[in-house]
Amino acid sequence: MAIIITDECINCGACEPECPNNAIYEGGAEWKYSDGTTLKGMITTLNGEEIAADKSFEPLHMDVYFIAHDKCTECVGFHDEPQCAAVCPVDCCIDDPDYRESEDELLAKKDFMHL
Repeated sequence: MAIIITDECINCGACEPECPNNAIYEGGAEWKYSDGTTLKGMITTLNGEEIAADKSFEPLHMDVYFIAHDKCTECVGFHDEPQCAAVCPVDCCIDDPDYRESEDELLAKKDFMHL
């Protein structure tokens, strides 16, 4: 599954530098697959979509930090626990019930983004 940042976020920014996938963005910021990954040029996403790695996607939230679920691996393959949740002072980084993935799926996502 992915992690979501709730509306209780105080915009402290502690989570952003902790993400090994660069999946955390400030509210209002566009996101890209290529940000903080080895992805370049045309890519085929894990759901089969062919896109440019540096294509900009709309912000998922305008007011608080957000996590691009297509890039979140819950730190699987990097750390024992999601680092955003570990450093969040208000515990607003929680499991996203809308995006459930197995450990194997999370590892595949990690391998996809970091060759």
